[in-house]
Amino acid sequence: MDLLNHVIVVTGAAQGIGAATARLCAQRGGKVYLADLKADSGEAVAESIRDAGGDARFIQTNVSDEEQVRSLMAEIGREAGRIDGMVCAAGILKGAFQQPEDLATAVYDQVIDVNLRGSFLCAKYATPLLAKAEHGVIVLLASGAGVIGASSSLAYGSSKGGVNGLGMTLAAHLAPRGIRVHVVCPGEIVTEMKLSVVIADAERSGRSVEEALATARASMGSPEGVARVLAFLLSDEADHVRGTLFTR
Repeated sequence: MDLLNHVIVVTGAAQGIGAATARLCAQRGGKVYLADLKADSGEAVAESIRDAGGDARFIQTNVSDEEQVRSLMAEIGREAGRIDGMVCAAGILKGAFQQPEDLATAVYDQVIDVNLRGSFLCAKYATPLLAKAEHGVIVLLASGAGVIGASSSLAYGSSKGGVNGLGMTLAAHLAPRGIRVHVVCPGEIVTEMKLSVVIADAERSGRSVEEALATARASMGSPEGVARVLAFLLSDEADHVRGTLFTR
């Protein structure tokens, strides 16, 4: 699972699964480009990687903005010449527990734009650089929600079901170009996004928020655990792995 000299791009790298993945890829020898809308926390993650002896650079990017994604990949292309692996972990969840008539269309569109359109845009502009690597890898983050079960959010469930469909279709399109595509569907993971849903659920049901958070943290998986799966998929060791994977 050595990533020595691999050029790795991680979106959504300012926190959660994205941050954990960026750190682990750097620990395993990768040159990591971190992309996220959150500049302060994204740069802090990159700095922590460099302080630990890793090679990391943060580039502020809104993945739903086509020009920003194009610029991100162009800059990486100029610096590194190729991309060996990309993890699309940028994602948002809004509209939890809202009925269809209560969910604002603008909110639905925003979630689709970040989670699904953002994944497509990253694949669109990274593909030529991944093809240059000869054995490039794309890993898209979907979710069990929207793929094998329901989500608390109509928008989130729609977007993640779409990401899974995008990944399956990309895999067929890109296989002849030597690019592997995986979709990973994490289960319940202790992230800022997931804990916000735990809080909302506790509040609407009249339960103790503190107790709900304590239970969630004790029972859910960790971002670092998912990062180990993602780092494996990016490595040459996963050359014969295909399809959608589900994690805790």
